[in-house]
Amino acid sequence: MPGTLLAAGIVATTTLLAAGLAAAGGASIASQRAAGAADAAALAAADAASGAVTGEPCTRAAELAAAAGAHIERCEIEGLYAVVDVSVPYAGLAATARARAGPAPGSQ
Repeated sequence: MPGTLLAAGIVATTTLLAAGLAAAGGASIASQRAAGAADAAALAAADAASGAVTGEPCTRAAELAAAAGAHIERCEIEGLYAVVDVSVPYAGLAATARARAGPAPGSQ
């Protein structure tokens, strides 16, 4: 009987550890998706602000973010620079990221 309880305890501990690692892995993936979406959205907004592509900068950013499964939380255009905050839902919470894009310093 003691061996059965020990085995059950090991199985339960292993199950809890695996579930925790799976949750942490999922959160890491959501964070990376948010970072990628923020980068793409900021680049799209900066391209639109510079006239390299047509459209309104924040609308272009929202389109790119939505394609990546993210939602724009904030989009600000400062001259040719764009700052974008996005969020990606995960397990009832949200992974967020911020990106800034524009011309290289001193190249204007």
